[in-house]
Amino acid sequence: MAIYLTPPSILHQTVHLPASKSISNRALLIDALCRRGHGMADSSGREGVHNLSDCDDTRAMQRALTTAAGPIDIGAAGTAMRFMTAYLAVTAGTCVITGSERMQHRPIGVLVEALRGLGARIEYVGQEGFPPLRITGMESGECSTDALSVQGDVSSQYISALLMIGPVLDGGLTLRLTGRIVSRPYIEMTLSMMRDFGAVAGWTDEQTIRVEPGGYRPTEYHIENDWSAASYWYEMVALSEDEGAEVFLPGLFSNSLQGDSAVAGMFRPLGVLTENTVNADGTEAIRLTRCPRHDGSLCIDFQHQPDLAQTFVVTSAMLGIPFRFTGLQSLKIKETDRILALCTELRKLGYAISDEGEGILTWHGGRCPAEENPAIDTYEDHRMAMAFAPAALRRGRLCIRHPEVVSKSYPAFWEHLSAAGFNLTEIP
Repeated sequence: MAIYLTPPSILHQTVHLPASKSISNRALLIDALCRRGHGMADSSGREGVHNLSDCDDTRAMQRALTTAAGPIDIGAAGTAMRFMTAYLAVTAGTCVITGSERMQHRPIGVLVEALRGLGARIEYVGQEGFPPLRITGMESGECSTDALSVQGDVSSQYISALLMIGPVLDGGLTLRLTGRIVSRPYIEMTLSMMRDFGAVAGWTDEQTIRVEPGGYRPTEYHIENDWSAASYWYEMVALSEDEGAEVFLPGLFSNSLQGDSAVAGMFRPLGVLTENTVNADGTEAIRLTRCPRHDGSLCIDFQHQPDLAQTFVVTSAMLGIPFRFTGLQSLKIKETDRILALCTELRKLGYAISDEGEGILTWHGGRCPAEENPAIDTYEDHRMAMAFAPAALRRGRLCIRHPEVVSKSYPAFWEHLSAAGFNLTEIP
């Protein structure tokens, strides 16, 4: 399936974004460990955790936590795969966890070796270093050591997975991160949430985190809306031909746990102004409007906000703003190789961007022949669909293949675009 998008001439909309899936999945895992530690009924976390994300990744996490027997199929949910691998490592019994074909090609060896170091027995069912996994959990939190070293430049989800099981280990966990630490805001998010649920955890120096034993305490927890999803509305305001474009986004916290809340400042050079407001009921919201754009090229390091990279690459190209974006190493092991996908799809639109290697993408303004009727492929990657859709505002019409991929994080994305005035035409 594919859809053709025709954009509105005026952009003025209030959008109720989905809840953060990053926070949702952490809250579900911590809540499950808390309930288990207090002898509470097994649940998907709905009793204590509120405003859960209604997306594929969060539903996969809920199913995994309530699967009583048999293999756990996590589908394409990378966060759930990493978090559940750690959870099963501290859960008595043996279980197989698997996922989609793409998931079976996403590396997990760093996390597996760390969990083996703690005492979990984990076997690769197929290819070494990749799911599926057969996991035999440690009994009663007894582990071989309370100290591990892990590379700091690997996926922060490995680090978060290890941290969240730390409080249920008999000796807690001291985690030493070696080398450069990427995606630090996601680690900070994890630590903050752990403390909200009663854990004692924090940095002891720039490279070391200590988690004390003692478990978690039952907590009522409300999840904020998703700043990553907000980035596509920032992109729409930036690309709209409507100089009076205005978008309201309720439920975003100015003092957010999410590293992607940095999008508010990062989009200022691209011509989008962020204003924090308060609704009549006292809840927070933000208002997006246009402002003068920055002259010259953009240089941004995305090591702490890798999920924003596709949005900024497409926006900058469509506005004709040259860029040099760094810190993109992790994009190659996401839902697809996002660096290759960006280069390929932007070429269809006439933009020749360059992969310099070492996580660097550049564009010096070079153009190439555009396809007459380009159709954007999404590579089973929700962020490819959502980052390219706003390009219709500059092109007048654009085709997106397999638009259903947005269900991974933002199921109502196309409905929200329709409500904002986009004309969506489905084609087989």
